Amino acid sequence: MAVDFLENLKVEIYKIASFESGDLELLKKVGSTKKPVIISRGMTSKEDLDLAIKTLKAAGSPQVAVLHCVSSYPAPVSQMNLATIFDITKEFDVITGLSDHSMDNLGFVVPLVAVSLGASIIEKHFTLSRSDGGLDSAFSLEPQEMAAMVSAIRDAEKAIGRPTYEVKDNEAENLIFRRSLFVVKDIKKGEAFTKNNIRSIRPGYGLAPKHLEAILGKSAVQDIATGTPLSWELIN
Repeated sequence: MAVDFLENLKVEIYKIASFESGDLELLKKVGSTKKPVIISRGMTSKEDLDLAIKTLKAAGSPQVAVLHCVSSYPAPVSQMNLATIFDITKEFDVITGLSDHSMDNLGFVVPLVAVSLGASIIEKHFTLSRSDGGLDSAFSLEPQEMAAMVSAIRDAEKAIGRPTYEVKDNEAENLIFRRSLFVVKDIKKGEAFTKNNIRSIRPGYGLAPKHLEAILGKSAVQDIATGTPLSWELIN
């Protein structure tokens, strides 16, 4: 059997093609090797995918990754439905990826979008030249295209990063261009702050505009000249 042959070769991971995803006996055999499995889900319903994953895990597979796939060669970009990748992650709690047979204008827009949706694995056909007339040449990438795809994906991974609302170091120097509260009309000591004598303008040397309502009606501790950035020390 193929699995026994591959075990003799000491493979470290198994890949189940879309066309084999419903062969439960094969899945049980592969799962029994206790090795990670990547399975493509082309032509596979949600229910059948659930059964395949459960079969692999029950047989002993420690980790299952699912590749979203449209089993059309080439696959039209308009039918890729990449949103399924996020849904697979949510519904099955597995590593997700994409087995891609599409061919857009650049050759890798679809994989790039897949990565942005959470894909951790990209499977893409490769050829030295599409002119060789191979069966999958029409949707395969040539060497320079494959290199460009990998580079673009690495940049995408960096850009995705992590959820954060922190001001980055390279942003800090631009905080000066934000609006802040300035005195726009000379204010005498004891005079109240109003919308007529303070205003939110650039640069960002004064208090943040969010403090405006709290400041209105309070009095100045000293004479304040027009053009002075407002600070708490100036407010009574």
